[in-house]
Amino acid sequence: MFACTKLNQSRYDATGTQDHSDHECQSQGVRSCGECLAAGPHCAWCTEETFLEVGQPTWERCDTARQLLRRGCPLDRLEDPKGSTVLLKNKKITFHPKEQRQKRWHKQVTQLQPQSVLMHLRPGEPQSLEVKFKRVEDYPIDLYYLMDLSFSMEDDLPNVKKLGADLMEEMRNTTSDFRMGFGAFVDKTVMPYISTAKGMLANPCKRTKPWPCAPPFTFRHVLSLTANGSRFAELVGGQRISGNLDSPEGGLDALMQAAMCEEQIGWRNVTRLLVFSTDAGFHFAGDGKLGGIVLPNDGKCHLEENVYTRGNAQDYPSPAHVAEALRRKNIQIIFAVTEEVTHLYEGLRSVFPKCAVGTLSNNSHNILQIIVEAYNALTSEVVMENSKLPPGYSVSYTSRCKGGGPRHGEQGKRCSDISVGDEVSFNVSITAPRCVTASQRPSRVIIKPQGYGEEVEVLLSPICECSCQKDVVPHSPSCSHGNGTLECGACRCNQGRVGAFCECDREESGEAVESHLCRRGNASEVCSGHGECVCGRCVCGKSSKKPNNYGQFCECSDFGCDQHRGMQCGGTECPSGPNVILITAVLSGSVVVLGVALLLLWKLLTSIHDRREFARFQRELEQRRWNRRDNPIYKSAITTVVNPKYKEQ
Repeated sequence: MFACTKLNQSRYDATGTQDHSDHECQSQGVRSCGECLAAGPHCAWCTEETFLEVGQPTWERCDTARQLLRRGCPLDRLEDPKGSTVLLKNKKITFHPKEQRQKRWHKQVTQLQPQSVLMHLRPGEPQSLEVKFKRVEDYPIDLYYLMDLSFSMEDDLPNVKKLGADLMEEMRNTTSDFRMGFGAFVDKTVMPYISTAKGMLANPCKRTKPWPCAPPFTFRHVLSLTANGSRFAELVGGQRISGNLDSPEGGLDALMQAAMCEEQIGWRNVTRLLVFSTDAGFHFAGDGKLGGIVLPNDGKCHLEENVYTRGNAQDYPSPAHVAEALRRKNIQIIFAVTEEVTHLYEGLRSVFPKCAVGTLSNNSHNILQIIVEAYNALTSEVVMENSKLPPGYSVSYTSRCKGGGPRHGEQGKRCSDISVGDEVSFNVSITAPRCVTASQRPSRVIIKPQGYGEEVEVLLSPICECSCQKDVVPHSPSCSHGNGTLECGACRCNQGRVGAFCECDREESGEAVESHLCRRGNASEVCSGHGECVCGRCVCGKSSKKPNNYGQFCECSDFGCDQHRGMQCGGTECPSGPNVILITAVLSGSVVVLGVALLLLWKLLTSIHDRREFARFQRELEQRRWNRRDNPIYKSAITTVVNPKYKEQ
């Protein structure tokens, strides 16, 4: 159980920013301190026994800390625990210059800090953790070379043979602790992937010079991880090309075994690289049906005498299945493939957690360059990930990378262009949901950079109970002479007892309802329909989403009048109700008076308009008078025409 956090009085003053809605925490369902804490991250509980008066409901003890202090709860009786982050293991990041690399062991190297933390999480209140990562100089590397030994890769084998010594020399600039291993694959040894004719099984390429081809196989582990470069060249040089019928190969089968057979391969908990070299595509889950193989791949190691024994018994794995296996084993993969199939392996970037794709030349003479460039690309980016969270929990990341400001969202999980010696940090914020049970064991979440073995173990411990719950007093005298158990200042009543202090018998409480002690006047509803009758008194309901009711019969509400100086109705139980008859009479009279006034105004306006129209009509008559003897529409039937030349004659 966690101790109550000591509070600062100034934090809850009238101008404090920590207080939220006055009724955010209050609900009729809150009956204990634990339920109060689960109601919200800003809810507090008053454990003072005399905080409530007789008849007040238990949930009145739950409110924001500021409101409880205002209402008289002593500061030292306030239960308001806060979350915290406790470092359990915090080994510092190490850095060893090259001249000291021979004086240490790789187990002493630390690139990730911290290593283990415990988070006490108040429901709804985020807790943050800073995770630091630094690329340490001279960090050990294990590299396993997985090669396609189908017939089309024959000219690549001599260059791979020289790879051991060349890569050992090249990697000296990066680390003094470098190991290499080798494995090979072809395909499942059933039709239609290979020919099952007796001669083809023994020599699938039908030749004897310069040597016959090796019998086909699914996957064969040749050399465990070793620092002996000459041993690598010796064993690789002794390999013979095999052959199959179709173009896609059984590379995913080989990848699954190389990842899961840790003991046989010799993987250490260091940087793990797997180079996958081929000039063809790959079979995947479902293709096994062509050969009558329907049993799904189980994702387990099946090596006996360094040979995969379940290749003909179970199907190919899917790319996602292999990607998950590589992720769990912290293996970063380098696809070294020919140009014809580069697009196919580029498409796997969205599936595989950390991978690089390089284009092989026709005879793989550039394999060394591909490996070095891919290694630098993979290690120059850090991408954080976490294991599956418990139901309801949420996590967010904020990254602080080299030469840039904070980044959020998906970009908050990664930092790029990291060189040896660079340190980056990630702020990881975790939020717990509302507690489901009164007691929960800490859940475990792993936070780690993709492709690395180091991880941060985060133990999540939700705060679901109050510290005062350990001091329970059964049959307490404070609970109406032993009629209940005192817990955190509140009484949990024995069967048949009700009330904040168990002061009433349930049957008597029912009689009180029938005797109308909880009805206002002749009202038909108990407690005005906004509460319940307990011990002959109304217990009004409160909620953060609805108007809160109060008063002797719950007849008042928060919307009865406005707030003044942060207090409802300026601090006065409840404003008197409105005079309905007077308001109705005034409204009715106002409507009549307003109607008559509008009617008179309309009559006045129409009269003025009519007078103006009549006067205009009279003016027009005066202007259009004519002689009564003349008919203005009469025209004579005689037409007189005058000759213009008449006078001249």
